[in-house]
Amino acid sequence: MTHSATTHNPAGKPSPGFRGYAVFALGFRPFYLLAGAFSALSVLLWVAEFSGWLGSAIALHGPQWHAHEMLFGYAFAVIVGFLFTAVRNWTQQPTPAGAPLAALAALWLAGRVLVLTPWPAWAALTDILFTLGAAIGIARPLAASGNRRNYFFVALLLALGLANLAFYAALQDVAPFSANSALAVGLDVVLFIMVVMAGRVVPMFTNNAVPGANARRLPALEWVALGIVLALLAADLAGQTGLAAALAAVAAVAHGLRLALWAPLKTRSQPLLWILHASYAWIVVHLALRAAAGLDWVAPNLATHALTIGAIGGLTLGMMTRSALGHTGRPLVAGRAETACYALIQLAAAARVLLPIAVPAAHITGAALSGVLWSAAFAIFTVAYWPMLTQPRLDGRPG
Repeated sequence: MTHSATTHNPAGKPSPGFRGYAVFALGFRPFYLLAGAFSALSVLLWVAEFSGWLGSAIALHGPQWHAHEMLFGYAFAVIVGFLFTAVRNWTQQPTPAGAPLAALAALWLAGRVLVLTPWPAWAALTDILFTLGAAIGIARPLAASGNRRNYFFVALLLALGLANLAFYAALQDVAPFSANSALAVGLDVVLFIMVVMAGRVVPMFTNNAVPGANARRLPALEWVALGIVLALLAADLAGQTGLAAALAAVAAVAHGLRLALWAPLKTRSQPLLWILHASYAWIVVHLALRAAAGLDWVAPNLATHALTIGAIGGLTLGMMTRSALGHTGRPLVAGRAETACYALIQLAAAARVLLPIAVPAAHITGAALSGVLWSAAFAIFTVAYWPMLTQPRLDGRPG
């Protein structure tokens, strides 16, 4: 890793005190790098366990822990890295960097190790401390700048932390709900974060990059699309599965219309854009499949994986690559590595969701193939982005 001589605050004035590794200059750097490597390795390990290649060895303690680690491990890390970077831009106030950022990254990493041990209480404590540190890391600059518009992100981080705590409590039989219910609520929180951020940036990115695209947002539709996801979250909290399925059907229509207004077909020649549109389309697929699962037409796990692989995997890869390029002083252009990552993650989603629908007997094959494709996508990302995430910006600016 390369050392950076100094850092500056967002306004460009020297800030007192941080001299250190470039990887800890801004939140996206360590968390994107850790999330990418962890995602590639952990899913490959899960495929090996799921397929029986590990024999009687149990590494991830079953599908619930696999789901837990991809949600509260991988997705949470990307969200925190993104918010630390975005909040600094929104507020012109510092977010954790240097030693505090390194400490938070170490907490996250410790949590990922502890879940593999017989001490779940220590894993829970570590994850709680990480959540609190991340929430404080964005709450302080938001409060200092009076940026009330984005206060709700603090609540969303805490909500993710509570869902994580609920998962641990359910596994210890000290909660009146199941671990799967806690996972469902956590996924709803991440879904809400994605639909909020996609609505803010995808039409803007599209209009900026594609002349005449005319990507639009209709205020009434925005309220409906976001509100229905919150209603879905409330239904899951209340354990109302029938109501949740009905809400999902309405949400699929609302978000399908929302995406159509963003002119997705006009982005076909620009990978940095089409990955965002294609991944958002998986949210529509997720919602439609969730409604279908409520009628026993499809297996519920197909809806779940449309969200986790297609939407979460695709949108996080799209945003990680785009923000890393921009915040390291590089042109916003997707090269072969980025395009390969995007294609692989879309194929992974298709193998896990669409292949079993078309050929039900291929369920296990599709799951294993999907895991290998996912791991390949994130391995390429990690290798390709290691240099830019561990070295100072090309233009000499802070971050």
